[in-house]
Amino acid sequence: MGTPVFAEGSRVRVVSYSPFRGLKGTMRIVHRIAPLDEPFCFYQIELEGAHMKEPIWFAYEEVELLASHEGLLLTSDTKSA
Repeated sequence: MGTPVFAEGSRVRVVSYSPFRGLKGTMRIVHRIAPLDEPFCFYQIELEGAHMKEPIWFAYEEVELLASHEGLLLTSDTKSA
């Protein structure tokens, strides 16, 4: 199984050790860097409860999915038709 890639609109929580740790938000933009062996993603997230109103960029390992809804989670090994 590859690196999880969350879809735009996914609800996530920040898990990195930063001032934003524990905040929840909604994914607005997904940016994938390719062609690496494993995709590396950055997510632009609109945070709830943050003093900053602009969406903030996080690396893929800095956030976790809050709810696994059908269609909101892809894997890097998913092949497009």
